[in-house]
Amino acid sequence: MHHKKILSVAAAILSIIFLAQTGNAAKLLCLSRENLQGEETVGTCVAKGDEFAIVDDAGFVRILTPREIALTKLFNPQVLEQRAYGLKYRDKAPEINILKRRAVMGGPGQ
Repeated sequence: MHHKKILSVAAAILSIIFLAQTGNAAKLLCLSRENLQGEETVGTCVAKGDEFAIVDDAGFVRILTPREIALTKLFNPQVLEQRAYGLKYRDKAPEINILKRRAVMGGPGQ
């Protein structure tokens, strides 16, 4: 009986963690060219000098500095391989998964 309670509590905690993670979807969007529709990758746009930001589902924006982009290349280069979308097409842009977003934001603790 005691084990069932522990398993139930553990399942509830895991469910809450999962829901909390999926509720904070963020997207990497190009600020320099709002009409991008995935025809280029984030990496090629960055190489051209385009500016990017992380926009979450609550509308909060974090503009990425060149240093943050450079660190992203080191810690999570797959983010730069995703298709680039401008602000106008943010609904079509893919979400950044939790691990990729953590790498972009500066590490696992942030």
